[in-house]
Amino acid sequence: MNIITARIPLTAVAIICGLVSLILTRWMMPHLIKRLKKANIVGKDIHKSTKPLVAEMGGLGILFGFILGIFVGILLHPDLTFELSVVLVVILLVGMIGMVDDILALKSMEKLVLLFLAGLPLIWIAPPGVGILYLIAIPIIVSIASNLTNMLAGLNGMESGLGIISMTSLTIACIILGKYDVTILSMSLLGALIAFLHFNKPPAKVFPGDTGTLIIGATIAAIALIGRIKLVAFIIMLPNIIDACLKFYSAGFMNRSEQKPTQINENEELVRPKKGFKSLIRLVLKRPIKEETAVKMIWGIGIIFGIIGILVAIYMPIMTGNETLEHILILKDHLYYI
Repeated sequence: MNIITARIPLTAVAIICGLVSLILTRWMMPHLIKRLKKANIVGKDIHKSTKPLVAEMGGLGILFGFILGIFVGILLHPDLTFELSVVLVVILLVGMIGMVDDILALKSMEKLVLLFLAGLPLIWIAPPGVGILYLIAIPIIVSIASNLTNMLAGLNGMESGLGIISMTSLTIACIILGKYDVTILSMSLLGALIAFLHFNKPPAKVFPGDTGTLIIGATIAAIALIGRIKLVAFIIMLPNIIDACLKFYSAGFMNRSEQKPTQINENEELVRPKKGFKSLIRLVLKRPIKEETAVKMIWGIGIIFGIIGILVAIYMPIMTGNETLEHILILKDHLYYI
């Protein structure tokens, strides 16, 4: 470890990474939006009466800021070079899959398989001596988490806002539990998402696309696996899990082309279709409401579960002293080596 690195604590490194990511993403987004529109990479905002054309694939800006934030982390704390580099490979692969999906609209099963393959490099930084079941579970978790953050989407600012809530909650939980190394990941993505939300909030100037939504889930999975805070991450992702369960329960495993979008009335309020699948968004649409209100309600649900995740992190050391829970934790550790 060099002299500069020794003087900078990991929490400070994470904050620097987050600021770099925020500044660079904020700088890049206006240029990216212009280029995307010029290249006709746009989509209709179906929740506006005028159906304006909005730049798609804005997740490239998130990816740009996140990558450079991680590079700063590697520069300031070279001891983490291997772990951070592996995560970068995974996020880049997931981002590439998102770009292909944005352009070609992959089928659900194709995306699941590709994301599974993208998650394989995380096996290199698995805890030593773990069993084959744990190793197989790593790319499965990456694939599932990426899809979960991709499914709860469609409203201006919702995905990036939920990502900010998730990264903030995970950062606080990691600091509480002393997992300072993974805060570099959470802060780097947090900075990029904060900058992106400025352009994605209603009325959106850019959409994240699958390029943006998939990397949020993949980063949550990486933080959960490397920091060994899977329970906290699971709680924080419960809005996405509830949304997926509602969709699968009501409509099974279907492609986006078969989905009927949420409608708007003459007052530009969101209206739940009389028929179609159930979802978390449609759960809050018991009556017609403005898109911005619906987004804030979803954010509120995310904040509630984020706070619960933080409380679990606070009480986790206390809970591990409980005799019954200790036996459960021992059993869980045994499962790692099967």
